[in-house]
Amino acid sequence: MDRRRFFAAAAATTAAASLPLLSAGVAQARPAADAAQEQKLTRLMLDALSRALDDPATAAVVEPHIQDIGFNWHPPVTDVENVDYIVAYAFGNRAPAAGGDPAKVLYEPGPVNEALADTIAAIRKQKDVPVFAQWEIARFLESKYGMDRVTSIEPVIAADGTITYLSTDGVAAQVVALRGTSGAAGVVGFRDHVKRCVQTTRDRGMLAFAPAGVEMPGDYDAESGQPWTRRRDLYLLHDMYAQFAVLRQKAITAAYPNA
Repeated sequence: MDRRRFFAAAAATTAAASLPLLSAGVAQARPAADAAQEQKLTRLMLDALSRALDDPATAAVVEPHIQDIGFNWHPPVTDVENVDYIVAYAFGNRAPAAGGDPAKVLYEPGPVNEALADTIAAIRKQKDVPVFAQWEIARFLESKYGMDRVTSIEPVIAADGTITYLSTDGVAAQVVALRGTSGAAGVVGFRDHVKRCVQTTRDRGMLAFAPAGVEMPGDYDAESGQPWTRRRDLYLLHDMYAQFAVLRQKAITAAYPNA
């Protein structure tokens, strides 16, 4: 086996050993054993990337980003008692039940967003705080739980009825516009989405964490109206693409702020 194949196989073995990072449904701090595995993976990836690029200096800059985006799916966490408000991000949807032009008829919230609403209800039993939830989740908080102090983050509807659904960043921007950035946000999101939800919330100036010990929904909806949210393998690629897009812009801005 040549050295490139050796390092690829070794990295794959280390990644397999850390698969709980990809399957853990509960937001919690990682144990020391995971940190040791990450250090081992870092060494393997740095060596393999340095050889592939023939450029150790560039490999040292790029590798941490590849490792974070590709192998770290844990958001930073805080105890529920530290949370001052909840920010909840939707995941997937269902085609309009009565049909019609999907550009002008709201999609149905779907079962994943109902599960996210259930998660919020469980958190509210621990601490009664205001909720800012994307509309797909807010509908269930209102209809299923009759929950008070819920602000629904709605899509943008143009004068001609055309609907523009908000991105994760668009939802975070609306929360800031509505309440500002004071206090600590407890972020609720789908298991494989929640890390990016926390990052996006922080990028908008909020102090954000996932609530520690809270299990985030992780079952995919094969009937979702968003194809990339139907299967885990497709969604992980989508989420990594989104993380890299944000990183790319930050890196370019940092390198050339006046460009």
